[in-house]
Amino acid sequence: MLYRDLATQEAIDRAYDPMRGRDPAVLLADWHDRSAASRQRHRVTLDLPYGPTLAECLDVYHAEGRGEERAAGGEEGKPVPCHLFFHGGYWRSLGHKEFGFVVDGLVASGITVAVVNYALCPAVAFGEVVRQARAALAWVYRHAGALGVNPRQISVSGHSAGGHLCAMLLATDWEGDYGLPDDLIKGALCVSGLYDLGPFPWSWLQPKLQLSGRDVSDYSPVRLPCRVPVGVQLVAGGEESSEFARQMQAYAEHLRGQGIGVASAMLDGDDHFSLLEHYRPGGRFVEGITAFHP
Repeated sequence: MLYRDLATQEAIDRAYDPMRGRDPAVLLADWHDRSAASRQRHRVTLDLPYGPTLAECLDVYHAEGRGEERAAGGEEGKPVPCHLFFHGGYWRSLGHKEFGFVVDGLVASGITVAVVNYALCPAVAFGEVVRQARAALAWVYRHAGALGVNPRQISVSGHSAGGHLCAMLLATDWEGDYGLPDDLIKGALCVSGLYDLGPFPWSWLQPKLQLSGRDVSDYSPVRLPCRVPVGVQLVAGGEESSEFARQMQAYAEHLRGQGIGVASAMLDGDDHFSLLEHYRPGGRFVEGITAFHP
């Protein structure tokens, strides 16, 4: 067997194929149009650099409403909560511009949202993608005042590869490596994430990811201690391959074994991509993220 009960590359590729009948061109066109509309609809600061390379940037969608005490962007009154979103694409495709549409419900709830871009494999090594995700969070924390957000009210979420990156943020020694509080994340939502990298060296992705055995050990959240004492929400779609659900449950058990509070859910009727519709105003993810910031 190459990985668990998957004996061939073809079996692994099928198990980790998120498209499963989807037309990627149609999907991306819809995200592009909706994200462009979100950038027109909201007050947004585009492409703020959080690191030295062009890929290390983020779009900040400034909060609206949520009472007079939380004015837009925190420019007046009390600083607002901040949420960082990390996109998917199997660490080797897509960028922050395709995912502006996820912010609508959150900014309307008084939460500023940073949609994070990062460099892609194989232009950079896999570990560099993880480093950039960590750098983005550290940058937001350190620049909270300029962004009008409360550094004690930061949450994160990510979809697919982005879910993996959020889990890696939870495995970070923030005090030891960055001089930041270990509890700087107030809530984490991982949507259809990948928490064990074990199958991917045997998959079609390997020429892009170029994962070594050391990478699999160092960057698989199920093999790492959780260093952030925070409640975690894990979600997968009922219409996805069973491997996505298995990975979610394995990570949930890993966290619970360390005393971390975890809520995990299979959403019947959702596939890998329809899960993102729960970021719509009034959606399940908006409610969950808002609950991180009472």
